[in-house]
Amino acid sequence: MLLGVGTAGSTRFAPAGLLVEYGRTHVGFDGGPGSEPPETVQAWLVRRRDDAVYPELCRIAGDSGMPHPAVASFRHGALHVEPLPLPGDAPVGYRIAAGHHTAVWAPECRGLPLWAEDADLVFAGTPGMRQTVEAARRLAVRRLVFARLDEEACAAMDAGRGPPFGEWGVEGGRYRM
Repeated sequence: MLLGVGTAGSTRFAPAGLLVEYGRTHVGFDGGPGSEPPETVQAWLVRRRDDAVYPELCRIAGDSGMPHPAVASFRHGALHVEPLPLPGDAPVGYRIAAGHHTAVWAPECRGLPLWAEDADLVFAGTPGMRQTVEAARRLAVRRLVFARLDEEACAAMDAGRGPPFGEWGVEGGRYRM
């Protein structure tokens, strides 16, 4: 479930965040004030600790009793989550595997990493959308969801236009892989 689809400065949407539910296991990814994962998560994984919002995430975790946000791996049964490097100056992204299915959380990446090849579901950002779409097609991504929407993407949405490939993410939207 997407907890938020905004950029850090968005006045329209909460910061981009994801909640992965696998059976009774819940793992949160990124987010921020207004899009933090629920208190029941077993892990809160972030793409960077040097982000300006990181101290606020730590405060939220401390106040609610959630796990401290971390750049880390997570494993529980068939659910395997690994932080992996992204191309360029972007921080890490996450490869999320459950059985034979794979999802990718890379909302700050321009283009896509090679390790997204054949992914069932990829959550990406709209900055560098043309590069991301080209990479998704080349890497045979089955479903592309733009989960971090910049002003240009919001203007396209308001005009009724979709991305050239994939779909706009929706806050509260549930996605299956």
